[in-house]
Amino acid sequence: MTKPTKPHRARKRFGQNFLHDAGVIDNIIRAIHPLETEHLVEIGPGQGALTEFLSGSGCRLDVIELDRDLVPGLLRAYGNSPQFALHGADALGFDYSSLADDDRPLRIVGNLPYNISTPLIFKLLESAAVIRDMHFMLQLEVVNRLAASPGNKNWGRLGIMAQYRCRIEALFEVPPSAFSPAPKVQSAIVRLEPFSESPWPDCNEATLRQVVRASFAQRRKTLRNNLKGILDAAALEKAGIDPGARAETLGLLQFIEIANIVDG
Repeated sequence: MTKPTKPHRARKRFGQNFLHDAGVIDNIIRAIHPLETEHLVEIGPGQGALTEFLSGSGCRLDVIELDRDLVPGLLRAYGNSPQFALHGADALGFDYSSLADDDRPLRIVGNLPYNISTPLIFKLLESAAVIRDMHFMLQLEVVNRLAASPGNKNWGRLGIMAQYRCRIEALFEVPPSAFSPAPKVQSAIVRLEPFSESPWPDCNEATLRQVVRASFAQRRKTLRNNLKGILDAAALEKAGIDPGARAETLGLLQFIEIANIVDG
């Protein structure tokens, strides 16, 4: 299958860094292991570094690309396949649930622009019910935040809310030299697998988000200060949680407990 060949200058406003390292591409495809019977969604296919191998598996493949200049090359290379569909859209505004039109859960893949990676992950978590797994190339710092544990400086809102919905696995790091142009940061591949059955106690997720956001509003302050107006110190003490502790010392289960106290 012919890959897009028209030269394309990476656009800073789209956060474009095109993957070109064959070894890294091979490792990513091995980690994803796409099958003909599956439905994959690629966010930001760019010049088709991963698209070639995803499409070559015979899977149903939807790709979402915002840069109009990249669309013709992608259509020339893959548009003849009845299993391929291109959506010229902003990934942040796209309705991913609309693609789940049969009994196959979606498998999401993407070399995500660093400037939108965090809000895009939060958006995708909203569609977790129709997603089997997600494999993303992200800034290493973001992967560390996703996979963090309590007591770690990276532990915060992103990791807590992602781990409430998904099993997280950091797979491997990718050097700047694997991209063109080379970014100024280290990258990494991460796998997120939404739980088919949640291991966590039931809680109102909106309340959990509110509690976590407030708890980390000022990281150096205590829960007593950050949760003022949401929950008083006495209620925290009654639940066995030290009001003088900082949010980064609490585990996900404790945040769920606080959310359930707020909801009464």
